[in-house]
Amino acid sequence: MFHCIVLDMSKLENTNIKVSSSSLNELQTRAASVAEQLALLSNTNRLLVLCHLLEGEQSVGDLQSQLELSQSALSQHLSKLRDAGMVATRRDRQTIFYRIADPRVQEMMEALYRIYCV
Repeated sequence: MFHCIVLDMSKLENTNIKVSSSSLNELQTRAASVAEQLALLSNTNRLLVLCHLLEGEQSVGDLQSQLELSQSALSQHLSKLRDAGMVATRRDRQTIFYRIADPRVQEMMEALYRIYCV
């Protein structure tokens, strides 16, 4: 999990802020990871997949009918999300179900929902 700190810049006018090299390296690593996740979310269809998965586990067929995507297109989006560890699968006979696997992704999607969808 990463933490963001919001600073009141007006209080920093005469303050020198120094970040240790180890802290800077850690921050850069975290920023790179977040940037990768946000890049995946910058695709409308992948964002919509995750929005639907906020409601809980869904089958590929259910996602396909809700999103009106071809099976091939949906499969590609789900594969990218799965490879990034954002979603996980469960198979029940012939049906594959997807769910959000990463609690950070769940929190991020809930925040996006609160900000933009309510």
